[in-house]
Amino acid sequence: MARKKLDTLTEPMFYVLLALRTRRHGYGVMQYIQALTQGRVSVGAGTLYALLDRFERDGLIAAAGVEDSRKYYRLTPAGEETLRREYERILRQAEDMRRAMEEEGT
Repeated sequence: MARKKLDTLTEPMFYVLLALRTRRHGYGVMQYIQALTQGRVSVGAGTLYALLDRFERDGLIAAAGVEDSRKYYRLTPAGEETLRREYERILRQAEDMRRAMEEEGT
């Protein structure tokens, strides 16, 4: 049976895909997320490698070579589309919050 496409992403999923818009290896992904979020989001090695495996099987990322025994990954067009859909979903949620706050006068 085919795997169901991801409708929503967890925070670690979002940031791993975001990090892989540029070719990176696993440790580089963790460093990028830490730096981008100023330490607010930390993805542990176990979570990261489970996500990399899942995303590769789902066709959202692809291997992009091995250097110095480090496997590099990159986002595929399907991964870019998944990331874009999640970004748009988050924007819609933020807009809903803004409207709710305006209605309440807060």
